[in-house]
Amino acid sequence: MKFSSSLKFNAVSEWWDEYIAYETLKKYIYQLEKQHSELDHSYHDLESNETSSLVGRQVTAADAVFIPLLDRELKKIILFYEAQEKDLLEELQELEKLVLQQEEAGYDDGNYYMDDGLYDDDDDDDSEPGHSTDPTHRRRRSSTSRQRRNSSALRVKVTHDVVAGIPEESLTHHRYSISSDEYNGLDQSASSLRNDSRTKRALSKITNRLPFMGGTATSALPETIWTAKTNFAYDTRLLYKRRITTMYTSFTSLRSYVEINYAGFRKILKKYDKVLYGELKDRYLHEVVEMAQPFTQESKDRLNDAIARLVDLYTKCVTRGDIYAAKQQLRLHQREQIAWERDTVWRQMIGRERRGESEGPKAIGVDVLKEDEDVVAVSTPVGRLKLSKKLLWVLVSSAIFVIMLNVQFIEGEAANRCLAILVFCTILWATEAIPLFVTSMTVPILAVCLRVIRDDNDERLAPPAATKYIFSVMFSPTIMLLIGGFTISSGLSKTNIDRILITRVLSLAGTKPRTVLLAFMGVSCFASMWISNVAAPTLCFTLIRPILRTLPPKASFGPCLILGIALAANIGGQSSPISSPQNLIALEKMDPPLDWAKWFAVALPVSAISLLLIWGLLLASYRPAESPDGDGEIEIKTIRPTREAYTAKQYWVSFVCLFTIALWCVAHEIEHYVGDMGVIALIPVIAFFSTGVLKKDDFEQFAWTIVFLAMGGIALGKAVMSSGLLEVMDIIIRDMVDGFSLYTVVMILSPIVLVVSTFISHTIASVLLVPIAAEVGSSLEGNPKNLLIFITGLICSAGMGMPVSGFPNQTAATQENELGELYLSNVDFLKNGVPASIIATLVVSTVGFILMKVIGL
Repeated sequence: MKFSSSLKFNAVSEWWDEYIAYETLKKYIYQLEKQHSELDHSYHDLESNETSSLVGRQVTAADAVFIPLLDRELKKIILFYEAQEKDLLEELQELEKLVLQQEEAGYDDGNYYMDDGLYDDDDDDDSEPGHSTDPTHRRRRSSTSRQRRNSSALRVKVTHDVVAGIPEESLTHHRYSISSDEYNGLDQSASSLRNDSRTKRALSKITNRLPFMGGTATSALPETIWTAKTNFAYDTRLLYKRRITTMYTSFTSLRSYVEINYAGFRKILKKYDKVLYGELKDRYLHEVVEMAQPFTQESKDRLNDAIARLVDLYTKCVTRGDIYAAKQQLRLHQREQIAWERDTVWRQMIGRERRGESEGPKAIGVDVLKEDEDVVAVSTPVGRLKLSKKLLWVLVSSAIFVIMLNVQFIEGEAANRCLAILVFCTILWATEAIPLFVTSMTVPILAVCLRVIRDDNDERLAPPAATKYIFSVMFSPTIMLLIGGFTISSGLSKTNIDRILITRVLSLAGTKPRTVLLAFMGVSCFASMWISNVAAPTLCFTLIRPILRTLPPKASFGPCLILGIALAANIGGQSSPISSPQNLIALEKMDPPLDWAKWFAVALPVSAISLLLIWGLLLASYRPAESPDGDGEIEIKTIRPTREAYTAKQYWVSFVCLFTIALWCVAHEIEHYVGDMGVIALIPVIAFFSTGVLKKDDFEQFAWTIVFLAMGGIALGKAVMSSGLLEVMDIIIRDMVDGFSLYTVVMILSPIVLVVSTFISHTIASVLLVPIAAEVGSSLEGNPKNLLIFITGLICSAGMGMPVSGFPNQTAATQENELGELYLSNVDFLKNGVPASIIATLVVSTVGFILMKVIGL
């Protein structure tokens, strides 16, 4: 949780304006970042005409502006704390005096020494003893007074055990509320119970088994106002209990106030040092904040001492000497108070923000507009029906599915039914009418129930046998390889290795726009190889925020950099077998599977050449070095590497990742020992989860939707092969490619793959097109099956001409500036994404083809 959210969630609502203004200070930091070069070196605060706290200690120009802002926040906190502490300590002293007076007065009815401190009325004089001068406490106590004191009935909380004469709250916490008239009758019943000899014996046995901290049982204590069992004694103890509980909550809230504000200063100073590359945090915390009254050890000791005194009072007045029970009950009251405040105030506010209710009419209008755009009116014999587009596509695909099941399109019942399943799933995948992984999960159901799976004798398998077969192929070594990739990605991110390496590389980029753009594109591409092309662009977009904030208005470098990162992440999806699901689907279809060394021999040069050509395209299109006002070139803020030292855990994660990748590269040479690359993928899973690098929660956060999507694609491919549909397609494809050379087939196949992968998910494109490429390769001379599968898998990642083409593009399309305006439009993708897709496809079909022939495909 971010600190700003944590502050809202943990602050006392009535004191909200008295906490550190964290969000305001953060905005000042970003303004200073933008104006850093314009700041002079004056150490004088012109606004407040006061000298900063750290003047003369190598204060920078930015420090001279920011420190006075911190000083004002600190002064506000000190004044509020001093007033609160003074009032609470005075109230505590008054309470201790009242307790002593009550003990001296005894426990006869009528001796109420509580009237000025416990029975406050709204029109009482606030100057009377026992009244807090703090308006916050006055409001809180007057409201509780109205709750516990009414002209017609006094509502009193008692327990079952009080009725039976057992010490209040020593046994249970079941409470009931009764009126004063009912209380008198209840007391008579309690007296009759106590006079019963059997009840006395039972109570004696119970109380003898309740030793307190001093080893003394309740029955052994002398009878005082705190142990007597009269109506007046019960009432008195209850009233003191409420007073002590309220004061305990106030003291603990004040202690929490100090802790939260100290954390606020630490967090905001850490952000200041990070954004402006300063060294203010340690100096200001140790020399200023920790010297201020709320944060000194003496102040903390006073608060802890006051809380301990309240615990002692509660032990004496309520729990009859049981200090353990006193601490437990007071903590319970504190938790109840915190839960009440959060549930009634902050949880409701946060809930409204999450639901978008705090956005006002504008957000509502947007939702209505989107809802109208997704609704289609359909004319029917019974009138016009309004259907959502997604529901309409579900109905259309279902209608086509039913028709294809009942009409013979190709020879063979199993093959015809499998074709119906293929078309049905293709429509749902292309339109995303339902989530992609849900469509994938319909494949095994339909394949089993429609009996499209056949055995070696071309006999259709019964549902039990078909179920065992389809599930056995769904969890293949490829799926385990995908899970291993997720584990490596999570390990690198969890230990912050990815950020450390990336910032160190980017620190070498300098300040020239063209080199900064190339550096970020290279980092995005490399990161996509190992932490997926979903997480990599997100991380890079986080790192470029300081650069974007300091750019001149309307500078073209912003959209150029964002689009460059997205396109490079798509290219990175080609570079390693685990960088994207489409690569794993391609490996699944290869026979024999390609090892990592050969994959890198082709993919790395192809990716590098594509990246450089796309970089040149973006430079020519955006001219990012030019200033918007024509005053020469812009200069980019340098990214400095993180100062974190490598830890033992990070060395362990790095070693496991490198060891696993090395084994994947030589998988064919060691297959007699490990069997398959999927077995090697278990190494990081065992190494990270067994040593505590990753936890159960990390495992639950894996992209399981992608896993099930891939499993459904594998199941569909096996169904196509087993049903005989592939044999029918083989005949058709042989006729289509008859007489064409291998390279001609590559040039025909490449644009088809590019167009399909541009408009639908890259993974789905590979699910549909890789089996076709495999069949085309099998029908050509020399059986170049693996080559065509490899080319298809690489081009699936090159489809990046639209905002919806792949996860990196979708993430880039949502990036906004500080005013909420999008950096990129559809024109940016059409103008640059489409040419970039064509460039990447041509590199695969030329350079990639040559390298594949060199490695023997």
